[in-house]
Amino acid sequence: MRLSARVDYALRAAAELAVAGDRPVTAVQLAQAQQIPPKFLENILGQLRRSGLVRSQRGPEGGYWLARPADQISMADVIRAIDGPLLGVRGERPEHVGYEGPARSLQDVWIALRASERGILEQVMLAHIATGDLPPQVRKLTEDPEAWESPAFR
Repeated sequence: MRLSARVDYALRAAAELAVAGDRPVTAVQLAQAQQIPPKFLENILGQLRRSGLVRSQRGPEGGYWLARPADQISMADVIRAIDGPLLGVRGERPEHVGYEGPARSLQDVWIALRASERGILEQVMLAHIATGDLPPQVRKLTEDPEAWESPAFR
């Protein structure tokens, strides 16, 4: 799985907003806290606002804050708001792609991969990220030393 810079930045900014609670945080403050290019972040925050994950207010007391509590916004929600569906094959959802002959089972693999991604990304909430208190399933996966190795080096 590859995550775009936009998703990485969106998740980092959302974690900052999770810590801030109901207090508005400016885009400049978010950009500085996470070392994100400010103009790039403004576009990302706009996408998060349009998707209903973030609210904003203009003016001297303005800024951004989460539209729902941090324990009700999953990583999957943020990823979908920025990049669309979790798994696509040639721009299509895996259930809409078909293969013939020996490649027929690829569709099942794509469906299983998406289900696996969902199992993590829909379970991890912004509150988990902001506090570092990740769900046990995630902690267990990270405790496996092989999880930290790149397959290219094995």
